[in-house]
Amino acid sequence: MTRCTSARVDLDAVRRNFRALTAFLAGEAARNRDAGAGAATPPAIIGVVKANAYGHGAVPVARALVEAGASWLAVADIEEGIELREAGIPGRILVFGALSVSDVAGVFTHALTPTISSPAAARALGTAARARGVRLTCHLKIDTGLNRLGFRFDNLTRSLPEVLADPALEIEALSTHFATADDAEDPMFETQRTRFEAARETVRALGGTVRLAHAANSAASLRDSRTWADWIRPGLLLYGLVPAPMATTVALAPAMTLTSRVVAVKGVRTGERIGYGGRHEAAVPMTLAVVPAGYADGLDRRLEGRGAALVRGRRAPIVGSVSMDTLTVDVTGIEGVSTGDEVVFLGSQGGESWQTIDAREMAAWIGTIPYEVLCRLGARVERRYR
Repeated sequence: MTRCTSARVDLDAVRRNFRALTAFLAGEAARNRDAGAGAATPPAIIGVVKANAYGHGAVPVARALVEAGASWLAVADIEEGIELREAGIPGRILVFGALSVSDVAGVFTHALTPTISSPAAARALGTAARARGVRLTCHLKIDTGLNRLGFRFDNLTRSLPEVLADPALEIEALSTHFATADDAEDPMFETQRTRFEAARETVRALGGTVRLAHAANSAASLRDSRTWADWIRPGLLLYGLVPAPMATTVALAPAMTLTSRVVAVKGVRTGERIGYGGRHEAAVPMTLAVVPAGYADGLDRRLEGRGAALVRGRRAPIVGSVSMDTLTVDVTGIEGVSTGDEVVFLGSQGGESWQTIDAREMAAWIGTIPYEVLCRLGARVERRYR
């Protein structure tokens, strides 16, 4: 049995996006060499597949990225890394998340590369490595202003000597994370960039032999080649979307299409109210299409009165409340709508620009970011791959 509401994930699009980004980096590096400014060498790509590959399915997407040439993948926690290893995914897998209270055994049994972001995490990993008689390769995160995970940029001379001196830990690379890379007007981006460069010098002054680094997420990768370092860490770009409000000439294609089907068509008289709470009242006679998709599938309740779906190549406004399993769209004036017609929430239904809805547009309707739109896609929505 297959539910009407499903997500189609185009793995060829994921591969093409990876290769398009690779070509973009090479081209930009060549232009920088000619201009004598910016990064002259293209970075490698760490493919970010955390949060179930932004809702697209971690294992199939990881396989596609490896096939496209990715030698590194990144996940949020040890459990996500183990899932990839148990599916036979090769290559290096970087664990981004906090590990100070985690069972770190999986780092060793599944050959994962952890990120040290606190003294407690360093001690936990060092103790575990010594107990196994191994030297563990790690990355070390510097907090340059996001004020989340990482060693404070202005306290490294106090916090890092113990970590750098631990013979059980080999620090392969330093990293940081930008807070405002998608906001061209915010000076914090440049502040963080220079803080990270200074932090790398501090680590060298403390006797660290770390030569590698990564800092750039999707937005920073497009915005400033000086942030590229040795790797970039794109997430959204690999799935065919550009962080809002940015734009790019890189040829990207959204990898996910979210669709359902009309299960009923009904008329509503003037003055009748629609959905839970009765918040939408018909000002004129209306024709509604009932669609078996709701907030349990990841469609936000704020789409009521703001969002739309595509039906027969036309935009049909979402009216009445988005309930757990069902919503209604206004198909008044759309000829011939009937049971079984395709309904597109994300994707295209025709060749015109207005016949496409992507996660950026849906995010703008409800006042959030495209990352959330993709990641919150419900577990009961079947992912179909091609």
